Amino acid sequence: MSTQPESAGDWAVGLMSGTSMDGIDAALIRSDGAGSVTAAAFLSQPYDAGMRSRLRSVLGGKGPVEAVARELTLRHAEAVRLLLAEAGLPASAVRAIGFHGHTILHRPQEHRTWQIGDGALLAAETGIDVVADLRSNDMVLGGEGAPLVPLYQAALATGLARPLAVVNIGGVANVTWIGEGDEDVLAFDTGPGNALINDWVERHSGEPLDRDGALARAGTADAAVLVRLLDNPYFDRRPPKSLDRDDFTGDAVAGLTLEDGAATLTAFTAATIARAAEHFPAPATRWLITGGGRHNPTLMAELAARLEAPVEPVEAVGWRGDALEAEAFAYLALRSLAGLPITLPTTTGVSRPASGGQLHKAP
Repeated sequence: MSTQPESAGDWAVGLMSGTSMDGIDAALIRSDGAGSVTAAAFLSQPYDAGMRSRLRSVLGGKGPVEAVARELTLRHAEAVRLLLAEAGLPASAVRAIGFHGHTILHRPQEHRTWQIGDGALLAAETGIDVVADLRSNDMVLGGEGAPLVPLYQAALATGLARPLAVVNIGGVANVTWIGEGDEDVLAFDTGPGNALINDWVERHSGEPLDRDGALARAGTADAAVLVRLLDNPYFDRRPPKSLDRDDFTGDAVAGLTLEDGAATLTAFTAATIARAAEHFPAPATRWLITGGGRHNPTLMAELAARLEAPVEPVEAVGWRGDALEAEAFAYLALRSLAGLPITLPTTTGVSRPASGGQLHKAP
């Protein structure tokens, strides 16, 4: 994917460990931090069951946070080394790494967000400057610290018909509505993404996810339970707004079979994404889906049934859905180094367009 042939600018690496806890995504891009972006190498390093368990043990800030953060950082360093080896690019050619870390707590109403990961250690391990802690300055300035990907999605959307909606279905799902102007962007978390489905399936079958949506497809959504799940004031709140992974639970489906629970939670994710359209300034003419959720055919079919415009994976426009969030953090690192905004009042509720991030220089 490239918005321009062999773009000008600097090489940057972006790293993402999402709330689905499935692994580390690492992406290499070249960009000027504005409208010129060329995507290069990408890889994904899945977490083993032990690492997923250790990450789960520190959610909310409990447990052996320091030890898990160190392990997480060293795994990210290895992902960077593998990525650059695949690209045939030396570390000295890379301007910066955008390091998101792993969110273990997000409480915007308390002005708190916590991403574990040691930026200084990552810089020492890789020999590359690291831009980390990309959310804190936004929260200091009154924002919710999330979502952070919208400006990258808007940069990629140059030339596409608008209004356009881009939905990232990770552990939590978020949407970016892109209007006609360069900064005509609205973004917010829509509700649970894959997290409730994954947790339900892992708890009852030992599998980490509903592979290909097979369980949900075999089950039947419980309409009464779905109504209860949707009866939450969050969905009526005006955006921008954001969620913690654990703001919603699957308790309402506790009495259902494995298949019916998966079907109900899948329908819940789709319904909350569809409800997001109530907040758009104008209807989207197209919905592009990124994140792990686009690999779930049952979820994609639910979305197509509930939305009035075409629903397609982002690959339909040449974007790399598995790489998109990692690419975004590379892009945001370059914007941070240039002092450019990474969030807007309409994406996080920040008081003014704001840059952010903490720079850790390589030794």
